[in-house]
Amino acid sequence: MKTVKVWDLPTRIFHWSLVFFFLFSYLSGDEFEELHSYSGYIIISLLTFRIVWGLIGSKHSRFVDFIYSPQTIMKYCQSLLNGNPKHYYGHNPLGGLMVLALISSLALTTFSGLQAYATEGKGPLANITVQPISTAMADDNRDERHDKHEEEEDEFWEEVHELFSTATLALVILHILGVMVSSVLHKENLAKAMITGRKEPPKE
Repeated sequence: MKTVKVWDLPTRIFHWSLVFFFLFSYLSGDEFEELHSYSGYIIISLLTFRIVWGLIGSKHSRFVDFIYSPQTIMKYCQSLLNGNPKHYYGHNPLGGLMVLALISSLALTTFSGLQAYATEGKGPLANITVQPISTAMADDNRDERHDKHEEEEDEFWEEVHELFSTATLALVILHILGVMVSSVLHKENLAKAMITGRKEPPKE
């Protein structure tokens, strides 16, 4: 059966690179801080690329191709429940919504990670986030209050970072389940399509 090219090479490289580095970051956070931070920088670079590529990339990689109105999303959900979903060569309405959710969640995860790293005096936000102790705070009581403030700030950003990391993992799991269900209902192998870049026409 003749196939149709859907996903360009940059999109496929981005997708599988993000899978690898997110998994690596999630598993390395507690044990390998430096490697974890480098992995986070790579994820930021990947997200930046995807946002740019979503504006200037090939047809099905652009945001305009898979951002749908709420009405279209609802109609697609109804068609799923009816067991006869409309076929899309690019992202279907729920898939497009998931892409936006993952990008947003990952952006918040990496930003909170940078903030947490900055409270330790590290990373590109260190000079912005961490304020030096002024001469007016030279007495012991003010030093203690300053240290306590830094500790509370560090704990806050660590908790926010863990929250968004967990939320992103939940979205990833939901995405995988969605791919499996959609592959069955649409009678196509979506995971294979993200490897080869090609899809088969809808089967009758």
